Amino acid sequence: MAQETSFTERELDIMSVLWRLGSGTVAEVREALSTTLGYTSVLKMLQILEEKGMVRHEAEGRAYRYIPAVDSGEAGGHALGRIVDKIFQGSAELALAQLVSDRRLDVTEVERLKALLDEAAARGEEG
Repeated sequence: MAQETSFTERELDIMSVLWRLGSGTVAEVREALSTTLGYTSVLKMLQILEEKGMVRHEAEGRAYRYIPAVDSGEAGGHALGRIVDKIFQGSAELALAQLVSDRRLDVTEVERLKALLDEAAARGEEG
């Protein structure tokens, strides 16, 4: 990714809606938000996100349909990396410990996490 993916809290709320829906008009995004924002506020936020290269739009009748231009996994990976660096002093171990201690994980999730850790350990042994 050429540019840094960084969102304000409100931008992240809007991006979350777009990632979940796949795309949306201003009205659709506004309706899906958990907070009450005016139409023009949502429109302005979408325009800002477009200026940042985070969304693009296509004409749909008299409205625009906004589409995410960045993948949620890509944005999440960058954001998580910043959190690990800034809050957990670069320690993936501390970040993972915090994450799993605060959540109820089902057996399938635990097995997937174990597999990811096994893969990471194998990569570490190779290098």
